[in-house]
Amino acid sequence: MNPDIRIHSWPCSYYLDTGKQWIPGKLSLTPVAIQFTADKSGQLLVDFRLSGISEIKKESSNLIFSSLTILEKSTKHWFSSLQPSRNVVFHILEHFWREQLLSGRGAGAGAAALESTKGKELTGMLWGSQKRLEDTAKVLHFQGEQFDNILKGLHKIEGDMDVADRLLTELESPSWWPFSTKLWKTPPEPKPKESAAASDSESREGILLRIPVIITHRTDSNVKPGKLTLLASGLELSACDSQVIHRFQSRDVDDIRVHSPYEISVRQRFIGKPDTSYRLLAARMPEVIPILEMQFSGKLQFLEDALGFAGAGKSPQVDLGASVWQAATGLLGGVVQPESPSGSGEGMDNERLQLQEHEKVSQEEAKELRQILRKLKGLALETEAELERQDEALDSIGSSVDRATLHIDRQNRRMRRLT
Repeated sequence: MNPDIRIHSWPCSYYLDTGKQWIPGKLSLTPVAIQFTADKSGQLLVDFRLSGISEIKKESSNLIFSSLTILEKSTKHWFSSLQPSRNVVFHILEHFWREQLLSGRGAGAGAAALESTKGKELTGMLWGSQKRLEDTAKVLHFQGEQFDNILKGLHKIEGDMDVADRLLTELESPSWWPFSTKLWKTPPEPKPKESAAASDSESREGILLRIPVIITHRTDSNVKPGKLTLLASGLELSACDSQVIHRFQSRDVDDIRVHSPYEISVRQRFIGKPDTSYRLLAARMPEVIPILEMQFSGKLQFLEDALGFAGAGKSPQVDLGASVWQAATGLLGGVVQPESPSGSGEGMDNERLQLQEHEKVSQEEAKELRQILRKLKGLALETEAELERQDEALDSIGSSVDRATLHIDRQNRRMRRLT
């Protein structure tokens, strides 16, 4: 992800200690740093990394009201006249600062990332692909359970219709029919056990991912920290105390707009009353967007500021494209068998040049890449098998529905004749 991308900017004033004056300008947040640019001169007066922050506080005094202070190493920076409000800026800055500390992406981590080899980069890319396949498998497993429950319900409906057929046959029989009604009695079905099993299946929820977010509802000033939980059946927004704010079922979501790699909005439309819409900002949102794109492929919309993010494959850690497989297998082959004949001498020279450009992969990294590729192959086979099973289940559901429809029509005709 580009570390220079601007997540948010807020008009405010910065206290310049050298000049003993307040300078109007804009406070900007990037994935790794905080910056302040003066309005008149356009000069960058403040630029420090989130990992260097020791404390973020809301302060005030007799001379400075509604100010936000950021302690960076031994320097305290004062910001005032924050728009839309001090609380909004505080919640967002604190969220990204804490996530930066938790992720361990400090200055040392950044330097190590710059010195990382191509093998580590490929490992990260394939690990992201494995994570996406695992999430896909969870969603498909939950859908398979839903199909199984539908089939159970349809089988029960067919059984009830058979009982109704027998009762209708008895009603249609003449009064002098010698057989008693005991002929048609069947043992009762264990309904309590079925209902208990259904309640158990309904209580289980497939949680794909849970991340801390900043939730905005209706107005820009109505901002509070909370959590976003991705479920196989939809989305859930909750406060920090785990109290549910709102829950979107998959069928309830009308559109999801990606404003930037770190900000999305979820909307549910209504007729005759205002829409329900929430705007979500999170440092870990790049992990969420690929899963949302898988779950809500026809409802996800990338806006202008996020088009680059969509076209770039979302994130180098979560790219499931063919280029990953080609690069991984190609580099593995070049490292494990550097002397293997690949055609003409010119081809071998080109391969060596390509390996030098991409940096060599160590034997340990190649071993790890092979393990991840084996896992990916197994996950892909499991996913394919589950999809085939669900196709068969859908066919069974369709045929059961057709039989039930014909059965109901026939019973309606019989009921009309009796009445």
